[in-house]
Amino acid sequence: MRLTLKLYATLAEYLPAGARDNQIVLELPGDPSPHAVLDQFKVPHARAHLLLVNGNYVPPAERDAASLQEGDVLAAWPPVAGG
Repeated sequence: MRLTLKLYATLAEYLPAGARDNQIVLELPGDPSPHAVLDQFKVPHARAHLLLVNGNYVPPAERDAASLQEGDVLAAWPPVAGG
């Protein structure tokens, strides 16, 4: 299955070499959950505060159960604070 992983801000450090513009296209077996994809890149779940699949928010309770599909875009942001 092919999907795009986008990691923003401080999470970009977890992307493998060859990633460009904070993203990489992946070929993965099966229909992994969002957390399963992040686990492959050792992204701590607590640091991936905001998760979107195709622009839709994935609540924390669904991040282990939701299956990603061919062509999906998984995007993650760390917790941020502003002022």
